[in-house]
Amino acid sequence: MATNDQTERSDERLVGSDRVLSVLVQLAALPEGATLDEIARMTGHPKATVHRALASLQRAGLARKSGRGHYILGDEFLRLAFAHHEARPEHVRIRPLLQRLAERFGETAHFAVLDDHDVVYRAKVDPPSGAVRLTSTVGGRNPAHCTGVGKLLLSYRLRDLPTVVEWIDGRPLERRTPNTATTAEQLHGRLRDARRRGYSIDDEENEPGVNCIAFPVFLGSPAEPSGAVSVSALAYRTSVAELVAAADEIRGIIRDTIGIRERSA
Repeated sequence: MATNDQTERSDERLVGSDRVLSVLVQLAALPEGATLDEIARMTGHPKATVHRALASLQRAGLARKSGRGHYILGDEFLRLAFAHHEARPEHVRIRPLLQRLAERFGETAHFAVLDDHDVVYRAKVDPPSGAVRLTSTVGGRNPAHCTGVGKLLLSYRLRDLPTVVEWIDGRPLERRTPNTATTAEQLHGRLRDARRRGYSIDDEENEPGVNCIAFPVFLGSPAEPSGAVSVSALAYRTSVAELVAAADEIRGIIRDTIGIRERSA
């Protein structure tokens, strides 16, 4: 049986590991790095604690100190992250699909998953060189209620107005543009449309001048989408009407590339 002293030491180690992780997460948000004092201030931890955490991360190759005294993510962290991302089964299967969509339409193709009230972009393929590209990033987030991929995935989970109200839970729906749905009733209507059509659109609802069309992909369960793929376009170059007109073609590309037919919501 563990003594009280052993339990306390175990708790201290747990807290210490949590602090190391919080420093690592903070570094990930600082591409240009930060000084010891700056990281201590941002995390709220004592400077000595942050110094020990950084030393642990440096020994593991997960952080390094630049010549100007800034701590940044280490090359080993980047190697592990990219190797893991590239080897994910979903990424291996999705990337050829995104490449086909980007080449066909000359626009950006995304794969995203739902994370509570946000979508997280797991993969992205930009159009061939020469075209204007979007600023979205792999690992980046956007509100689910105003994105094509988000509304598509929500349409499988929120099937009536009461569940939409429960999901909103009294928080305001951010108005990104004049076209954003900001009430439960508006969002419910757009989710209903997505279920009826089998795809969702973003008609400049998340970012002015950008629209998209999104479809579900089923890599595991035949009932619950693994995520959604989208063709995101600059509105002046490719209109929503043009994307909608190509819906059947996009369905065919999805079916032919990943070998799984989409299921209706």
